[in-house]
Amino acid sequence: MAAVPIADLLKLDVTERLRVIEVLWNSIIDSGVELPLGDEERAELDRRLAAHAANPDAGSTWEEVKARLGR
Repeated sequence: MAAVPIADLLKLDVTERLRVIEVLWNSIIDSGVELPLGDEERAELDRRLAAHAANPDAGSTWEEVKARLGR
């Protein structure tokens, strides 16, 4: 695979650059590599899990979210 200069990527319009980001991100996910969590990320996940455990009905279902977005 030929390398693409960063300068060439920066010439793409925003939609094309977002597509490149999506392709790259998906390739990282598909590689199976586990990305490490930082202390702040781990603390935020712990906070959210605790909030959910304290009040599991506080959130919205995916169906409710989609319905709100569709309005």
